[in-house]
Amino acid sequence: MIVSATVPDWGREKPRRYWDPPRRLLRAVRDYQALSGRPLAGPRRALIVLRHRFWSVITGAEIHLTASIGGGLLVPHPNGIVIHPEVTIGPNCLIFQQVTLGARAGLAGVPRIGGHVDIGAGAKILGPVQVGDNAVIGANAVVLQDVPSGAVAVGVPARLLDRENAI
Repeated sequence: MIVSATVPDWGREKPRRYWDPPRRLLRAVRDYQALSGRPLAGPRRALIVLRHRFWSVITGAEIHLTASIGGGLLVPHPNGIVIHPEVTIGPNCLIFQQVTLGARAGLAGVPRIGGHVDIGAGAKILGPVQVGDNAVIGANAVVLQDVPSGAVAVGVPARLLDRENAI
């Protein structure tokens, strides 16, 4: 199955059952964002914020309500995921546990993640970094510089690998 880097696959986010914490957390984020700018949405927004906090505690993830997240995000193991409020994530991305997408001391800006980017467990993407479409960030990589589309970044600090030799 080919996953698009531009067209979101909303079915990836649909809860499969009631106890589906990662997808319920994303649903709370989506519901909150759907209400922004609507008058008289205060009471409903308050309930959504409570629901978001509940699922944040259950999952151990800190995905801010105002983060710009493209459709089709998968977070199979959300424990320890931290996403800065100003981060932009493209459609159909995959983020594993213990990932941090955030600011870097002394630098203005936060990461911009392209579409269909896979981010391995424990990876950190910090500062004003641009990650291109269809890129792969290896487990525990610390990305401090831009990653072009289709590239594979691994290591601390991250370096680019030739994709043909990386798999």
